[in-house]
Amino acid sequence: MHHIRLWLTADDLLVNELSHLREEGTDIPPELEQRIQQLAAKGDAYLSSAAGQAESGALLDETIALPLRADCKYIEPSDLAGIREQRPAAVALPDLTIPGETRQDKLHGAWLGRCYGCYHGKPVEGLRRLPDETFIMESFLKQTGQWPLKGYYSLDYPNDLLALHNLNQSWKAGPANMPEDDDTNYTTVGFALMESKGTDFTPEDVATFWLNNIPILHTYTAERVAYRNFCINIDPPASAGYRNPYREWIGAQIRADFYGYVAPGQPEKAAEYAWRDACISHVKNGIYGAMWVSAMLAAAYVTSDIATVIRAGLAQVPEKSRFSESLQQVFSWQASGYSYEEAVRALHARWNEKTAHAWCHTISNAQICTIALLWGGGDYAESISRAVLAGFDTDCNGATVGSVMGMILGAKALPQELVGRLNDRIYTGVQGYMDCSIADMSEKMNALIDRLNS
Repeated sequence: MHHIRLWLTADDLLVNELSHLREEGTDIPPELEQRIQQLAAKGDAYLSSAAGQAESGALLDETIALPLRADCKYIEPSDLAGIREQRPAAVALPDLTIPGETRQDKLHGAWLGRCYGCYHGKPVEGLRRLPDETFIMESFLKQTGQWPLKGYYSLDYPNDLLALHNLNQSWKAGPANMPEDDDTNYTTVGFALMESKGTDFTPEDVATFWLNNIPILHTYTAERVAYRNFCINIDPPASAGYRNPYREWIGAQIRADFYGYVAPGQPEKAAEYAWRDACISHVKNGIYGAMWVSAMLAAAYVTSDIATVIRAGLAQVPEKSRFSESLQQVFSWQASGYSYEEAVRALHARWNEKTAHAWCHTISNAQICTIALLWGGGDYAESISRAVLAGFDTDCNGATVGSVMGMILGAKALPQELVGRLNDRIYTGVQGYMDCSIADMSEKMNALIDRLNS
């Protein structure tokens, strides 16, 4: 039963809650922090018991009510009206004048890019850097003559060599399709939800769709906690904050792509759709990451300028948030002449990838996506590889960068030696979409855009 309870009562739940509170700027009484640490030290066996669950739940209820420190400089609302009040000025974009065939090509490119980018990062998900290495896999890739990386890497080497570098031997054969992954499941969820409910879908509709169509063990961290909360009659948006230490992790950010696909040239509309989805499981910066991604993709329909795309996304989130500050910092690194390697080192100096909270946080991974896009030079394969090599949540970041670059470039411009190896096939864990053609799905997505805007 331990595996079933994972992320619900495990001993790292309380540790991650402390990390969240510190990152957020919460005023934590020393006595409460000590009690949390003492309880976490009792381990999963106790915390999985009825007494342990009651005790840990009571502590989490105390933490959610804590105020921010008086010196906290950030303004980070979670409600849509509050978020909009704190946004910077909108970024000017060209008028939307995309012929239907071009829009279809761009949407297909984004969906292909999400699939390829996710696959590219999947075999190395969870790897951390060695103490003497700049990038994950660097030693292996150099040893096998595959450095610098651009495109697929081969794992067709002896198992003992793969094991030495902690590489997953199950990925050795390479791609024959896009296997099921949460990064693509949720894009499919967004499509299926809006196909059913249209543009007026609500956060409650999203929660109900999950319950009807996604098994709970196909969800992770914040999503699994929210799922549990739905089952005990805690409705959105309260479901996002109740006993949820993962409420600013990356989950909502990886769910946002379709909301950008369905709003060509309309970042504000895309961000609103993403908010309705994100608020059921995330708060503050966890929501901002979703709004940023969806708005970027909406903007990428009408401009190929990478910096403009990123800033169009940032224009939908609070200007005085940790999220915005951190991505502006990446722009400052570029303006200061940092190389890609220097930017990645600066990121790792800020975030300790050996802690789950830093490794899976929305902001750390959004910074990686920004680095990959800015230093990728507009090159599809280069941008995705740079997202993966930087580490942290590699499949999520590869998927996000692949989606943005695929939207900018369109499917016809993507390297066939990369996307072609997926053989136009995707498998998902979403009812009704378990075995699909990637091209057919993109055509259905494009048809939905016409229907929703008719």
